[in-house]
Parts: sequence; C-alpha cells; structure tokens
Amino acid sequence: MSSRTELSAHDDQPAPTVTVLGLGPMGRALAAAFLAAGVRTTIWNRTPGREGALVEQGAIAAGSAEEAVAASALTVVCVVDYNASDAILRREPVVAALKGRTVANLSADIPERARETAEWAARHGIGYLDGAIMTPTTTIGTPAGVFLYSGPEHLHRAHRPVLDTLDGSHTHLGEDIGRAAAYDIALLDIFWTSMAGYAHALAVAKAEGVSARELAPFAQGISAILPALIEQSAEEIDNGSYPGDGNPITSSASSMAHIIHASEAHGIDAGVLRAAEGLARRAIGLGHSTDGFLRITEVLGRR
Repeated sequence: MSSRTELSAHDDQPAPTVTVLGLGPMGRALAAAFLAAGVRTTIWNRTPGREGALVEQGAIAAGSAEEAVAASALTVVCVVDYNASDAILRREPVVAALKGRTVANLSADIPERARETAEWAARHGIGYLDGAIMTPTTTIGTPAGVFLYSGPEHLHRAHRPVLDTLDGSHTHLGEDIGRAAAYDIALLDIFWTSMAGYAHALAVAKAEGVSARELAPFAQGISAILPALIEQSAEEIDNGSYPGDGNPITSSASSMAHIIHASEAHGIDAGVLRAAEGLARRAIGLGHSTDGFLRITEVLGRR
C-alpha cells in the first residue's frame, strides 16, 4: 500500500518525532522526507558539516549521538553498513540513552549481522527493527519508494505512522529479524549480476562496432522478458521442478559458449559467463539435461 501520511500535533497530542543518524545521501533524503511530512526531526552525523540544508528546512541538529537518540522514541539509522552503525550505537552513552526506545536500522548488511544486533539490543532493553530500502534516494518521499522491515510486529505497528510519512510502500516481512536483509541481499544480487551482464554486453557490442545507444532499445526488450519468467518460475522452483520445455539447459550452455568465444576473440574477460556456463555444464553432468537453466539454483548449493 502506498500513501503519504502527514502528521501534525493536536492540542492533546505531542508532535510526532524521529531521529535520523547518518547524513549520507540516503540519510539526508530520509530526513528531508520526514521534515516535509511535518515530523519533528533530530539529526546527527559522525562528520559535521552535512546538517546545513536540513536545519534550514527545520531539522534539529544534535550535538552528539546520545543527545540525538534521546530526542525521539524512534531512531532511524542509515549508514554504510553495520560496522558503521555499531560504532555509533554501541558506545555506552548512546546505549544508555536508547534504553526503552526503538532503533530502525536501514543500513545495508547481511542477515547474520541483523540477528546479532537484535540480540545486542534485547540485552540492553532497546527495541529493534531491521530494514532495507530497495529504491534510490530520488524515490524517498514519493510513491515510488520501497521499504522492507523485519522484527517484532508490535514495534513495527507502533512506529508505522511515522515510517509511513516517508511515502512509498512499506512491507513488514515477519518476526525473523534477518528477513529484510535476506530480501535485500537476494534482490541486490539480481540487480548487480544484471548490471554486470549489461556491462559485459556493452563491451562485446562496442568491440563489434555497436554503440550503447544503438543497443539500448533491444537491451530493454531483453530485460522486459524477465518479469514474466520470474513470475512463471516462482511456483515451479518452490515445488522443486525446473521444466526445460522449449529451452533446455543444454541450449543455454551452448548459447553461453558462443558469447564466451565472441568475447575472448576480442580479448574481453568472460569470467562471469564462464562461471555461469560451468554451472550449467555441471547440472547437465548430474543428469538434468532436459531441465531449464534455473536448475543451477540447486547446483549452486552442492559441494
């Protein structure tokens, strides 16, 4: 569900508040969206000097991290990774100030780190939600933003009115605190392997005298095939079937071999495709020659 909720204080209710720790591009976008929705926003960054524009918009710049977290029931953290968030949150004055409050950590990292941080928070009486932002800074504060959360449902429900002011879609994925990070890793895997494939395609095309502009409309056509394939294959994969009707994995391996040969003829590194072809050949060797390419999902886990 996507809706922008603007909060305002009433005579019998205090103004909604939030603290944002981390003022990189995404942190600044989050703080700006909260401010635009009328949320009293306290900000802090390890490196001073990024507060100016936000303060002009009404943000309150805290002098320390402990002062910042003490200003709000909800603290949103958005830094480069959990090493960075740990360096902020686990200092004794901050830990003491956070007791009885909630942290929503929107920094990127792996599920194991999310679970470990949740255990740390529980030991110190701190509410903890893990989250992931799946869209770029330009979408924050618009219906195009996508936010994922995991952790205690009652905490998500309690802070949803403030989080919703960021606009976009907000999905609570369940009580397992590592679930948002798991989605984040899987979805970014799709993105970066796709971008690596596109970069390789551009290199091959350029070597053959085809410009990026000439290739672009056809590249978009190829990418448009993927949504239907993803939807169609989801139930099959969950059921453990990988039908290769019309396009068996043997055909996939042959196609990849052609790309590898064309690439290496121009001196272009084909390591990524060689790895993918190797997985396909391994699946064929295991007796899955009539299955589809996604059979390698099972092969990837074999040792």
